[in-house]
Amino acid sequence: MDLVAPRAIEAINLSTDLVAYGLYLDLLGSVCEGKNRHDLPLGEEIGRARLALNLAAQGKTTALVSSGDIGIYAMATLVFELLDQQLSGKEDSPQWLEVDIEVVPGISAMQAGAAKIGAMLGHDFCTISLSDLLTPWQTIEKRLHACGQGDFVVSFYNPRSKKRDWQINTARDILLQYRPHSTPVLLGRQLTREDESVTITTLDKLHSDDVDMFTLVSVGNSESRHIINNDKQWVYTPRGYSKKL
Repeated sequence: MDLVAPRAIEAINLSTDLVAYGLYLDLLGSVCEGKNRHDLPLGEEIGRARLALNLAAQGKTTALVSSGDIGIYAMATLVFELLDQQLSGKEDSPQWLEVDIEVVPGISAMQAGAAKIGAMLGHDFCTISLSDLLTPWQTIEKRLHACGQGDFVVSFYNPRSKKRDWQINTARDILLQYRPHSTPVLLGRQLTREDESVTITTLDKLHSDDVDMFTLVSVGNSESRHIINNDKQWVYTPRGYSKKL
């Protein structure tokens, strides 16, 4: 809770209705007391966005809640996609266009993970979702090569699920074409939650067996450094200040 943005807490406090995957509301604890909870399961993202818009259109102050940052691989984009569909005549919900929408930023998993181990995102970086449920794998593979060629630090979201267990290994093999085997890798599982675990490994040792749907995988660029001082270890990506030190 200490990493939830104060502005997000304020928005929830001002709301009468909360729409989310139930786990996210459970994690918020007492903040949700006295609110009308609308829990929709995983896979019902469109239903959540529609419900939030409908509740808001009815005059209810509604918070659509996601984990991390709602604008990064989360629900905000789906809300605007539905509004876009309405404006193009593909939806029949004109009341949505009267809703006053505010997107409240949060802390994404890549930020939380990088902070845990130092400053991994200290230079240019990108994010890539490895889920091919909505994006063709050919497109994802093209982006992986672009990431490798551009030498970006990269954070992988949705690296593995029960039905997708090969994508992260393929991503590893592609990146190994562009950067050293010793490139530091962060495995951050359940980041910011009670059962959080953080592991630092190397690109050549990255394997799907060590990753699940709750894991963020961040891979350094060719200059990222893993430094160890007694029982402490850090990963940082230099910006070029060494020329001035």
